[in-house]
Amino acid sequence: MNLVICLLSTRRFLTAAQIALTVPGYEHDPEDPRDHEAFQRKFERDKAELRELGVPLEIGTASIFDQEPGYRIAQREYALPDILLEPDEAAAVGIAARLWQHAGLAAAASSGLAKLRAAGVEVDPQATLGVEPVVTVDPAFGPLTSAARERRAVGFKYRVPEVDEPSARRLEPWGVVCWRGRWYVVGHDKDRDATRCFRLSRIVGDVRTTGRPGAFTPPEGADLISHVARSSGPIARNGRATVTVRHGRAAGLRRLAREVIPGEETDKLLISYGDPEWLASRIAGYGPDARVEGPPELRDAVIQQLKELVARHEPVTPAVAS
Repeated sequence: MNLVICLLSTRRFLTAAQIALTVPGYEHDPEDPRDHEAFQRKFERDKAELRELGVPLEIGTASIFDQEPGYRIAQREYALPDILLEPDEAAAVGIAARLWQHAGLAAAASSGLAKLRAAGVEVDPQATLGVEPVVTVDPAFGPLTSAARERRAVGFKYRVPEVDEPSARRLEPWGVVCWRGRWYVVGHDKDRDATRCFRLSRIVGDVRTTGRPGAFTPPEGADLISHVARSSGPIARNGRATVTVRHGRAAGLRRLAREVIPGEETDKLLISYGDPEWLASRIAGYGPDARVEGPPELRDAVIQQLKELVARHEPVTPAVAS
């Protein structure tokens, strides 16, 4: 995507050397033959992949005096015609578009365009509006997807609802998937010697890569979504929750209630629900104004939501050199 953004942002042809100085991931020493050869192989693979995806990559020169050909993407051919989507198709596109909020892509794209301007290349700020990021995902999303792509093992600390202190985990990640609005990584747990999935929002601190790329091979045709679904268990379709709320507070929960029982200091809400995680996230949002009395699965889900919130705002203790 960084290569696409770079080549869309200028109308002139950019040489391979200019692209190498601009696009994150292409950094190398052009004076080192092996390093330069590695860059050329990677660049050729990326060009081939763009062509396979149907991206109109053009090769040419800006003038007859140029000794080396350059590359660009024709904006008139890259732009899609009007597309009519069915409601379910539009919903799928909307979900996918949320991933472009990823901060890593935004920073890399901004850095690349700044380098182009510094090199005297005219940049069209409107050219990449269609591929700009719009939202963010869990901090562990980027490191885990990269590790899965490179087939590198990772280590991280993970907090479960039943235990206050996070525990260390070592995983060979096969991929990252979304299930019921939450992101999970699925892979081989090296300590337990079994397939496991972990919710990204419960990962505490940084994800660390270990070992060399290509250290493992995921099983052929692994269905990651099905594994997460089995691990998460079925959704309770007929749950009944009892929630106490302060007077005059938690209007959103009151609208969900099928019955409100007034009390002296608090009101009792009886709420029907299908997904405990969904309801827990809404109850947790009201802080001390709402408290779950039952059932236990909903109480545990709210407690876990609050633990995750605390973990995200815990100050990081700097390492002290010995």
